[in-house]
Amino acid sequence: MVRVTSEVGRLRKVLVHEPGVEVDRMVPAMMEQLLFDDILYGDMARDEHGRFRRVMQLLGIEVLDSSQLLTEALENGEARDWVVDVLLVRLPRERRESLRSLAPGDLAGAVVGGVRPADGRELYEIPPLPNWCFQRDPQVVLHDHVLIGAMATPARHAESLLARTVFRHHPDFTAVPMALDPAEPDSVPADVADPTRPTVEGGDVLVLSEEIVAVGMSERTNRAGIRRLAHTLARIEGGPRWLLVLDLPRRRAYMHLDTLFTAADRDLCLAHAPVILPGGNEHANVYEIDLGDPDLPFSAREDLVSALRYRGLDLEPVPCGGADPVSQQREQWTDGANTLALAPGVITLFDRNRATAEELDRRGFEIVEAEDLLLGKREIDIDAPGRVCILLRSHEISRARGGPHCLAHPLVRDEL
Repeated sequence: MVRVTSEVGRLRKVLVHEPGVEVDRMVPAMMEQLLFDDILYGDMARDEHGRFRRVMQLLGIEVLDSSQLLTEALENGEARDWVVDVLLVRLPRERRESLRSLAPGDLAGAVVGGVRPADGRELYEIPPLPNWCFQRDPQVVLHDHVLIGAMATPARHAESLLARTVFRHHPDFTAVPMALDPAEPDSVPADVADPTRPTVEGGDVLVLSEEIVAVGMSERTNRAGIRRLAHTLARIEGGPRWLLVLDLPRRRAYMHLDTLFTAADRDLCLAHAPVILPGGNEHANVYEIDLGDPDLPFSAREDLVSALRYRGLDLEPVPCGGADPVSQQREQWTDGANTLALAPGVITLFDRNRATAEELDRRGFEIVEAEDLLLGKREIDIDAPGRVCILLRSHEISRARGGPHCLAHPLVRDEL
Protein backbone atom coordinates (compact mmCIF):
# COMPACT_ATOMS: atom_id res chain seq x y z
CA MET A 1 0.00 0.00 0.00
CA VAL A 2 0.99 3.65 -0.14
CA ARG A 3 0.69 6.63 2.22
CA VAL A 4 2.20 10.08 1.75
CA THR A 5 0.88 13.17 3.53
CA SER A 6 4.01 15.33 3.59
CA GLU A 7 7.35 15.92 1.87
CA VAL A 8 9.40 15.33 5.01
CA GLY A 9 7.80 12.52 7.04
CA ARG A 10 10.21 9.66 7.80
CA LEU A 11 10.63 7.82 4.49
CA ARG A 12 9.82 4.11 4.66
CA LYS A 13 9.46 3.01 1.02
CA VAL A 14 10.59 4.76 -2.16
CA LEU A 15 10.42 4.15 -5.91
CA VAL A 16 13.49 4.70 -8.11
CA HIS A 17 14.88 3.51 -11.43
CA GLU A 18 18.56 2.96 -12.10
CA PRO A 19 19.63 4.59 -15.39
CA GLY A 20 19.99 1.60 -17.69
CA VAL A 21 20.89 0.95 -21.31
CA GLU A 22 18.37 3.61 -22.27
CA VAL A 23 20.86 6.36 -21.34
CA ASP A 24 23.64 4.57 -23.23
CA ARG A 25 21.52 4.56 -26.39
CA MET A 26 21.03 8.30 -26.59
CA VAL A 27 22.75 10.14 -29.43
CA PRO A 28 23.22 13.93 -29.56
CA ALA A 29 20.47 14.35 -32.15
CA MET A 30 17.96 12.92 -29.63
CA MET A 31 18.76 15.33 -26.78
CA GLU A 32 16.20 18.02 -27.62
CA GLN A 33 13.43 15.48 -28.18
CA LEU A 34 14.29 13.63 -24.97
CA LEU A 35 14.71 16.85 -22.94
CA PHE A 36 18.34 16.23 -21.97
CA ASP A 37 21.07 18.88 -22.09
CA ASP A 38 23.82 16.35 -22.73
CA ILE A 39 24.38 12.66 -23.31
CA LEU A 40 25.47 10.77 -20.21
CA TYR A 41 28.32 8.41 -19.45
CA GLY A 42 26.04 5.60 -18.32
CA ASP A 43 28.47 3.67 -16.12
CA MET A 44 29.24 6.73 -14.00
CA ALA A 45 25.57 7.74 -13.82
CA ARG A 46 24.72 4.23 -12.63
CA ASP A 47 27.50 4.34 -10.04
CA GLU A 48 26.22 7.66 -8.65
CA HIS A 49 22.61 6.46 -8.65
CA GLY A 50 23.69 3.25 -6.93
CA ARG A 51 25.35 5.24 -4.13
CA PHE A 52 22.11 7.20 -3.69
CA ARG A 53 20.15 3.96 -3.37
CA ARG A 54 22.66 2.42 -0.96
CA VAL A 55 22.56 5.47 1.30
CA MET A 56 18.78 5.12 1.59
CA GLN A 57 19.00 1.38 2.21
CA LEU A 58 21.72 1.90 4.83
CA LEU A 59 19.33 4.25 6.66
CA GLY A 60 16.55 1.67 6.74
CA ILE A 61 14.50 2.75 3.71
CA GLU A 62 13.01 0.10 1.42
CA VAL A 63 14.03 0.92 -2.16
CA LEU A 64 12.02 -0.46 -5.08
CA ASP A 65 13.07 -0.22 -8.74
CA SER A 66 10.31 0.52 -11.22
CA SER A 67 11.81 -1.83 -13.82
CA GLN A 68 11.53 -4.76 -11.43
CA LEU A 69 7.95 -3.79 -10.60
CA LEU A 70 7.15 -3.49 -14.31
CA THR A 71 8.61 -6.93 -14.98
CA GLU A 72 6.50 -8.42 -12.20
CA ALA A 73 3.38 -6.59 -13.43
CA LEU A 74 3.92 -7.98 -16.94
CA GLU A 75 3.46 -11.50 -15.57
CA ASN A 76 -0.21 -10.52 -15.88
CA GLY A 77 -1.51 -11.13 -19.40
CA GLU A 78 -3.81 -8.11 -19.24
CA ALA A 79 -0.86 -5.87 -18.40
CA ARG A 80 1.16 -7.34 -21.25
CA ASP A 81 -1.71 -6.74 -23.68
CA TRP A 82 -2.03 -3.13 -22.46
CA VAL A 83 1.65 -2.42 -23.06
CA VAL A 84 1.73 -4.08 -26.48
CA ASP A 85 -1.60 -2.78 -27.82
CA VAL A 86 -1.46 0.75 -26.38
CA LEU A 87 2.16 1.70 -25.87
CA LEU A 88 3.38 -0.09 -29.00
CA VAL A 89 0.30 0.48 -31.14
CA ARG A 90 2.30 2.07 -34.00
CA LEU A 91 4.27 -1.11 -34.66
CA PRO A 92 3.04 -3.57 -37.31
CA ARG A 93 0.69 -6.23 -35.97
CA GLU A 94 3.15 -9.07 -36.61
CA ARG A 95 5.85 -7.24 -34.67
CA ARG A 96 3.52 -6.59 -31.75
CA GLU A 97 2.66 -10.27 -31.58
CA SER A 98 6.32 -11.21 -31.42
CA LEU A 99 6.84 -8.75 -28.58
CA ARG A 100 3.74 -10.06 -26.78
CA SER A 101 5.39 -13.49 -26.65
CA LEU A 102 8.51 -12.21 -24.89
CA ALA A 103 9.27 -13.08 -21.29
CA PRO A 104 8.14 -10.28 -18.90
CA GLY A 105 11.70 -9.11 -18.21
CA ASP A 106 12.55 -8.98 -21.90
CA LEU A 107 9.41 -7.03 -22.72
CA ALA A 108 10.11 -4.57 -19.89
CA GLY A 109 13.66 -4.20 -21.16
CA ALA A 110 12.43 -3.51 -24.68
CA VAL A 111 9.95 -0.77 -23.78
CA VAL A 112 12.33 1.01 -21.39
CA GLY A 113 15.71 0.39 -23.01
CA GLY A 114 14.55 0.67 -26.60
CA VAL A 115 14.99 -1.69 -29.55
CA ARG A 116 17.20 -1.20 -32.63
CA PRO A 117 15.56 -2.22 -35.94
CA ALA A 118 16.90 -5.26 -37.75
CA ASP A 119 17.15 -3.44 -41.09
CA GLY A 120 19.13 -0.54 -39.63
CA ARG A 121 17.16 2.08 -41.60
CA GLU A 122 16.30 4.04 -38.47
CA LEU A 123 18.00 4.33 -35.11
CA TYR A 124 15.20 2.76 -33.10
CA GLU A 125 12.18 0.59 -33.67
CA ILE A 126 11.15 1.33 -30.07
CA PRO A 127 12.78 4.52 -28.71
CA PRO A 128 14.55 4.34 -25.33
CA LEU A 129 13.17 6.14 -22.26
CA PRO A 130 16.18 7.76 -20.54
CA ASN A 131 13.93 10.09 -18.53
CA TRP A 132 12.41 7.14 -16.64
CA CYS A 133 15.13 7.49 -14.01
CA PHE A 134 13.15 10.58 -12.90
CA GLN A 135 10.49 8.63 -11.04
CA ARG A 136 9.02 11.76 -9.47
CA ASP A 137 7.14 12.63 -12.64
CA PRO A 138 5.02 9.74 -14.04
CA GLN A 139 2.87 9.39 -10.92
CA VAL A 140 1.93 11.24 -7.73
CA VAL A 141 1.31 9.34 -4.49
CA LEU A 142 -0.97 11.48 -2.35
CA HIS A 143 -2.50 10.24 0.92
CA ASP A 144 -3.41 6.62 0.07
CA HIS A 145 -4.15 7.32 -3.62
CA VAL A 146 -2.05 7.45 -6.76
CA LEU A 147 -2.49 9.95 -9.58
CA ILE A 148 -1.01 9.01 -12.95
CA GLY A 149 0.77 11.86 -14.71
CA ALA A 150 -0.34 13.37 -18.00
CA MET A 151 3.04 14.14 -19.51
CA ALA A 152 3.53 17.30 -21.53
CA THR A 153 5.79 15.97 -24.28
CA PRO A 154 5.57 12.94 -26.60
CA ALA A 155 9.05 11.89 -25.43
CA ARG A 156 7.69 11.15 -21.94
CA HIS A 157 4.19 9.91 -22.77
CA ALA A 158 5.22 6.26 -22.47
CA GLU A 159 6.42 6.78 -18.89
CA SER A 160 2.93 7.51 -17.59
CA LEU A 161 1.60 4.43 -19.43
CA LEU A 162 4.22 2.28 -17.73
CA ALA A 163 3.40 3.83 -14.34
CA ARG A 164 -0.25 2.99 -15.01
CA THR A 165 0.77 -0.58 -15.84
CA VAL A 166 2.55 -0.96 -12.50
CA PHE A 167 -0.21 0.56 -10.39
CA ARG A 168 -3.02 -1.25 -12.23
CA HIS A 169 -1.44 -4.68 -12.43
CA HIS A 170 1.35 -5.24 -9.91
CA PRO A 171 -0.07 -7.39 -7.09
CA ASP A 172 1.36 -5.05 -4.43
CA PHE A 173 -0.49 -2.02 -5.84
CA THR A 174 -3.75 -3.19 -7.40
CA ALA A 175 -5.63 -2.19 -4.24
CA VAL A 176 -4.29 1.38 -4.35
CA PRO A 177 -7.08 3.73 -5.48
CA MET A 178 -6.19 5.50 -8.73
CA ALA A 179 -7.63 8.99 -8.32
CA LEU A 180 -6.46 10.30 -11.68
CA ASP A 181 -5.93 8.19 -14.78
CA PRO A 182 -5.49 10.10 -18.06
CA ALA A 183 -6.10 6.86 -19.97
CA GLU A 184 -9.73 6.92 -18.75
CA PRO A 185 -11.69 9.63 -20.65
CA ASP A 186 -14.53 9.57 -18.12
CA SER A 187 -12.13 10.86 -15.46
CA VAL A 188 -12.21 14.36 -17.01
CA PRO A 189 -15.05 16.47 -15.52
CA ALA A 190 -17.16 18.11 -18.24
CA ASP A 191 -16.88 21.57 -16.67
CA VAL A 192 -13.10 21.72 -17.12
CA ALA A 193 -13.08 20.89 -20.82
CA ASP A 194 -10.32 22.85 -22.52
CA PRO A 195 -9.00 22.96 -26.10
CA THR A 196 -5.50 22.41 -24.66
CA ARG A 197 -4.83 18.85 -23.48
CA PRO A 198 -4.54 18.84 -19.67
CA THR A 199 -1.01 18.08 -18.52
CA VAL A 200 0.28 17.38 -14.99
CA GLU A 201 3.75 16.07 -14.13
CA GLY A 202 4.75 14.87 -10.68
CA GLY A 203 7.71 17.23 -10.32
CA ASP A 204 5.20 20.09 -10.22
CA VAL A 205 3.14 18.54 -7.40
CA LEU A 206 4.28 18.77 -3.77
CA VAL A 207 2.31 17.16 -0.93
CA LEU A 208 3.26 19.64 1.77
CA SER A 209 0.85 18.48 4.51
CA GLU A 210 -2.38 16.57 4.95
CA GLU A 211 -4.25 19.77 4.14
CA ILE A 212 -2.02 21.49 1.59
CA VAL A 213 -0.78 20.56 -1.88
CA ALA A 214 1.29 22.93 -4.03
CA VAL A 215 1.44 22.74 -7.83
CA GLY A 216 3.52 24.62 -10.37
CA MET A 217 1.94 25.98 -13.54
CA SER A 218 4.96 25.46 -15.73
CA GLU A 219 6.27 24.33 -19.09
CA ARG A 220 5.07 20.84 -18.14
CA THR A 221 1.86 21.40 -16.14
CA ASN A 222 -0.76 23.67 -17.70
CA ARG A 223 -3.83 25.46 -16.37
CA ALA A 224 -6.20 22.82 -17.74
CA GLY A 225 -4.17 20.14 -15.97
CA ILE A 226 -4.32 22.08 -12.71
CA ARG A 227 -8.09 22.42 -13.03
CA ARG A 228 -8.29 18.69 -13.56
CA LEU A 229 -6.01 18.09 -10.58
CA ALA A 230 -8.17 20.36 -8.40
CA HIS A 231 -11.33 18.43 -9.31
CA THR A 232 -9.53 15.17 -8.61
CA LEU A 233 -8.28 16.27 -5.19
CA ALA A 234 -11.70 17.63 -4.26
CA ARG A 235 -13.20 14.17 -4.81
CA ILE A 236 -10.77 12.34 -2.50
CA GLU A 237 -12.54 11.59 0.77
CA GLY A 238 -10.45 12.99 3.62
CA GLY A 239 -8.07 14.54 1.08
CA PRO A 240 -6.35 17.93 1.16
CA ARG A 241 -8.32 21.17 1.55
CA TRP A 242 -6.02 23.72 -0.12
CA LEU A 243 -4.26 23.71 -3.49
CA LEU A 244 -1.64 26.44 -3.91
CA VAL A 245 -0.79 27.26 -7.53
CA LEU A 246 2.47 28.94 -8.52
CA ASP A 247 2.55 30.50 -11.97
CA LEU A 248 6.21 29.86 -12.79
CA PRO A 249 8.33 31.68 -15.36
CA ARG A 250 8.46 29.58 -18.52
CA ARG A 251 12.16 28.83 -18.59
CA ARG A 252 14.07 25.64 -19.24
CA ALA A 253 15.82 26.05 -15.88
CA TYR A 254 12.44 26.07 -14.10
CA MET A 255 10.94 22.98 -15.69
CA HIS A 256 9.11 21.88 -12.51
CA LEU A 257 8.19 23.42 -9.16
CA ASP A 258 10.61 21.08 -7.37
CA THR A 259 13.53 22.72 -9.20
CA LEU A 260 12.67 25.91 -7.29
CA PHE A 261 11.22 24.80 -3.95
CA THR A 262 11.31 21.68 -1.76
CA ALA A 263 10.61 21.06 1.93
CA ALA A 264 13.55 20.08 4.14
CA ASP A 265 12.08 19.93 7.65
CA ARG A 266 8.81 20.51 9.48
CA ASP A 267 9.59 24.24 9.51
CA LEU A 268 12.19 24.75 6.79
CA CYS A 269 12.42 24.68 2.99
CA LEU A 270 14.93 25.23 0.21
CA ALA A 271 13.89 27.95 -2.24
CA HIS A 272 15.22 29.72 -5.32
CA ALA A 273 14.87 33.25 -4.00
CA PRO A 274 14.32 35.16 -7.29
CA VAL A 275 11.17 33.13 -8.05
CA ILE A 276 9.82 31.99 -4.69
CA LEU A 277 10.54 34.78 -2.21
CA PRO A 278 8.83 38.21 -2.08
CA GLY A 279 10.67 40.89 -4.02
CA GLY A 280 12.43 38.44 -6.33
CA ASN A 281 13.02 39.71 -9.83
CA GLU A 282 11.14 36.72 -11.31
CA HIS A 283 8.60 36.35 -8.53
CA ALA A 284 5.94 33.75 -9.30
CA ASN A 285 2.31 34.75 -8.86
CA VAL A 286 0.57 32.55 -6.29
CA TYR A 287 -3.07 31.51 -6.19
CA GLU A 288 -5.06 29.43 -3.71
CA ILE A 289 -7.87 27.05 -4.56
CA ASP A 290 -10.29 26.05 -1.81
CA LEU A 291 -10.98 22.40 -2.63
CA GLY A 292 -14.07 22.55 -0.44
CA ASP A 293 -15.67 25.17 -2.73
CA PRO A 294 -17.56 23.49 -5.61
CA ASP A 295 -16.54 26.33 -7.96
CA LEU A 296 -12.83 25.84 -7.18
CA PRO A 297 -12.03 29.56 -7.59
CA PHE A 298 -8.47 30.88 -7.96
CA SER A 299 -7.75 33.47 -5.22
CA ALA A 300 -4.57 35.55 -5.46
CA ARG A 301 -2.03 35.38 -2.63
CA GLU A 302 1.10 37.47 -2.05
CA ASP A 303 3.70 34.69 -2.10
CA LEU A 304 4.09 31.00 -1.36
CA VAL A 305 5.74 31.28 2.07
CA SER A 306 3.10 33.65 3.49
CA ALA A 307 0.27 31.63 1.92
CA LEU A 308 1.58 28.48 3.61
CA ARG A 309 1.98 30.30 6.92
CA TYR A 310 -1.63 31.51 6.71
CA ARG A 311 -2.75 27.89 6.38
CA GLY A 312 -0.68 26.74 9.35
CA LEU A 313 2.54 25.60 7.67
CA ASP A 314 5.33 28.00 8.67
CA LEU A 315 8.48 27.25 6.63
CA GLU A 316 11.68 29.24 6.98
CA PRO A 317 13.20 29.57 3.47
CA VAL A 318 16.85 28.70 2.95
CA PRO A 319 18.01 30.35 -0.29
CA CYS A 320 19.47 27.90 -2.78
CA GLY A 321 23.02 29.12 -3.46
CA GLY A 322 23.01 31.37 -0.39
CA ALA A 323 22.81 35.15 -0.67
CA ASP A 324 24.97 35.62 -3.78
CA PRO A 325 22.88 36.07 -6.98
CA VAL A 326 25.49 34.32 -9.12
CA SER A 327 25.61 31.26 -6.84
CA GLN A 328 21.81 31.25 -6.69
CA GLN A 329 21.53 30.94 -10.47
CA ARG A 330 24.35 28.41 -10.82
CA GLU A 331 23.13 26.13 -8.05
CA GLN A 332 19.48 26.32 -9.04
CA TRP A 333 20.63 25.02 -12.43
CA THR A 334 22.42 22.11 -10.71
CA ASP A 335 19.40 21.33 -8.48
CA GLY A 336 20.47 23.07 -5.31
CA ALA A 337 16.81 23.66 -4.43
CA ASN A 338 15.89 20.05 -5.20
CA THR A 339 16.27 18.06 -1.99
CA LEU A 340 14.77 14.72 -1.01
CA ALA A 341 14.01 14.57 2.71
CA LEU A 342 14.58 11.12 4.24
CA ALA A 343 13.10 12.28 7.57
CA PRO A 344 12.34 15.68 9.12
CA GLY A 345 15.61 17.60 8.88
CA VAL A 346 17.53 14.73 7.23
CA ILE A 347 17.99 15.60 3.58
CA THR A 348 19.98 14.67 0.47
CA LEU A 349 21.62 17.14 -1.90
CA PHE A 350 24.01 16.96 -4.84
CA ASP A 351 27.55 17.58 -3.62
CA ARG A 352 28.31 20.19 -6.29
CA ASN A 353 25.91 22.64 -4.58
CA ARG A 354 28.47 23.84 -2.03
CA ALA A 355 27.05 27.32 -1.45
CA THR A 356 23.67 25.77 -0.59
CA ALA A 357 25.38 23.30 1.75
CA GLU A 358 27.21 26.18 3.44
CA GLU A 359 23.91 27.99 3.93
CA LEU A 360 22.42 24.84 5.48
CA ASP A 361 25.48 24.54 7.72
CA ARG A 362 24.78 28.06 9.00
CA ARG A 363 21.22 26.92 9.81
CA GLY A 364 22.46 24.07 12.00
CA PHE A 365 22.75 21.18 9.53
CA GLU A 366 25.57 18.70 9.93
CA ILE A 367 27.06 18.25 6.44
CA VAL A 368 27.98 14.62 5.72
CA GLU A 369 29.53 13.17 2.58
CA ALA A 370 27.62 10.10 1.37
CA GLU A 371 30.94 8.35 0.78
CA ASP A 372 31.73 8.52 4.49
CA LEU A 373 28.44 6.82 5.29
CA LEU A 374 29.01 4.09 2.73
CA LEU A 375 32.56 3.43 3.99
CA GLY A 376 31.41 3.30 7.61
CA LYS A 377 33.37 6.41 8.61
CA ARG A 378 30.19 8.16 9.74
CA GLU A 379 26.87 6.96 11.10
CA ILE A 380 23.47 8.62 11.04
CA ASP A 381 20.34 7.74 12.96
CA ILE A 382 17.60 9.39 10.91
CA ASP A 383 15.14 8.86 13.75
CA ALA A 384 17.26 10.87 16.19
CA PRO A 385 16.90 14.64 16.73
CA GLY A 386 19.13 16.94 14.74
CA ARG A 387 19.55 18.16 11.18
CA VAL A 388 21.77 16.45 8.62
CA CYS A 389 22.47 17.12 4.94
CA ILE A 390 23.91 14.14 3.03
CA LEU A 391 25.92 15.21 -0.02
CA LEU A 392 25.59 12.79 -2.96
CA ARG A 393 28.20 12.35 -5.65
CA SER A 394 26.80 14.08 -8.73
CA HIS A 395 29.42 14.69 -11.42
CA GLU A 396 27.54 12.80 -14.14
CA ILE A 397 23.95 12.24 -13.08
CA SER A 398 23.40 15.97 -12.48
CA ARG A 399 23.92 16.53 -16.22
CA ALA A 400 20.53 14.90 -16.77
CA ARG A 401 18.93 17.96 -15.11
CA GLY A 402 17.26 16.42 -12.10
CA GLY A 403 18.21 16.24 -8.42
CA PRO A 404 17.47 13.79 -5.58
CA HIS A 405 13.83 14.89 -5.40
CA CYS A 406 13.40 14.21 -9.13
CA LEU A 407 15.06 10.79 -8.93
CA ALA A 408 12.83 9.29 -6.22
CA HIS A 409 9.11 8.94 -5.58
CA PRO A 410 8.09 8.26 -1.97
CA LEU A 411 5.53 5.49 -1.59
CA VAL A 412 5.26 5.44 2.21
CA ARG A 413 6.15 8.16 4.70
CA ASP A 414 5.39 8.35 8.40
CA GLU A 415 2.77 10.86 9.45
CA LEU A 416 4.11 14.07 10.96
